[in-house]
Amino acid sequence: MTTVGVPAGWPATEEEARAVQDELRGRVVLDESGPEPGTGRVTGVDVAYDDALDLVAAAAVVLDAATLEVVAEATAVGRVSFPYVPGLLAFREIPTVRAALERLPCPPGLVVCDGYGLAHPRRFGLASHLGVLTGLPVIGVAKNPFTFTYDEPGPRRGASAALLAGTEEVGRALRTRDGVKPVFVSVGHRVGLDNALAHTLALTPRYRLPETTRRADALCRRALREAAQSAGDGAQEATIRQAPTSWYAES
Repeated sequence: MTTVGVPAGWPATEEEARAVQDELRGRVVLDESGPEPGTGRVTGVDVAYDDALDLVAAAAVVLDAATLEVVAEATAVGRVSFPYVPGLLAFREIPTVRAALERLPCPPGLVVCDGYGLAHPRRFGLASHLGVLTGLPVIGVAKNPFTFTYDEPGPRRGASAALLAGTEEVGRALRTRDGVKPVFVSVGHRVGLDNALAHTLALTPRYRLPETTRRADALCRRALREAAQSAGDGAQEATIRQAPTSWYAES
């Protein structure tokens, strides 16, 4: 089993991680609308953990935005790179998520994270962090509202309501199926909020969660099972360093 190593200089403490968030937050681009829904490619990323084995598996699944058919997929397995701290989860996931993205045979287009962007206590969740590091347009579509408040949106698909930190709108609660609990959409990087909502609706023709998330979730869970089995069988592990690719920017 080949395991992605923790990058050199990766934060090891909460203080260091928050300093990185403070440094990178100013690089988030909020004045681009992003790609048009239903065009090009859209990629879902997700992770799964085995804490007992200190493993995290990441998956990246590329869909044709018009048909939602799978174009490409890739996985990566790494060591958990940071302890569990609410608000700092990106530091546990990003090295392995980036490795999965780098293994794709094609540009990912818009990236959809199972998590938050601006809807984050420090306004810099996984979707924003990943977007700044890669230069890709990224949105976050989460299953719950984290620490934020919202009024219940209307019961019909497409209804939305502001997700609020006090009086500040940090995202939207979006109904993707009639009468079903909403999802929580926030901007990550290089995508406007209205466009993020439109993408989320385009990705949810049948289910509450986007097809990107559903497919990446299934793939990363399978990769984790295989990695855990390999580790249990005593397979040799080699640590590799991530290499930059030609289709997105290095930070």
